[in-house]
Amino acid sequence: MADSAEAWERQPSESAAAWEAFACYRDLGLSRSIGKVAERLAKSRTLIERWSTTHRWVLRAEAWDREQDRLWRGEQQQAAREVARRHARLASAAQSKIIAQLQQLDPARLSPSDVIRWLEVTIRIERQAYGMDLADAAAAASKGPETADVSGLTDEERRARMEQLRRELESRIGTLGGDQP
Repeated sequence: MADSAEAWERQPSESAAAWEAFACYRDLGLSRSIGKVAERLAKSRTLIERWSTTHRWVLRAEAWDREQDRLWRGEQQQAAREVARRHARLASAAQSKIIAQLQQLDPARLSPSDVIRWLEVTIRIERQAYGMDLADAAAAASKGPETADVSGLTDEERRARMEQLRRELESRIGTLGGDQP
């Protein structure tokens, strides 16, 4: 084969008819066979076998398959990068709107369950931002006071715990909002 031509391209010693037969063979993909080429082109199987051997069809088709696979992987990687960029832009736009809403949030109007939910969400986001393992975070949270069983607490102790969580949430919201309390 010539150095200037790719394996799947027409080779200098290849006749137009032999090239047409190879292109048919190449384009059959994984189901390719000499018999199918002979049938499709209405040529004798013996002739197709001779061209296949002389022009190294199997090796050339394998090179074609590898090239197609390389191109496909490149397209997939590019598509994945484009998706990631689009999602990052969407997330950034959504975050801007969420931050604006958080800055207007009145912590005094939150129920105890809202306070706990906001705290859990902000902890999860913070851990993700620092690349901390979320499985470890879940295990730690299940042992920590955020998810502790409060059934043994008195009503006054529960209210005190909710107040503590509310203050912590206000502090976190204040950090997001800059000048908010």
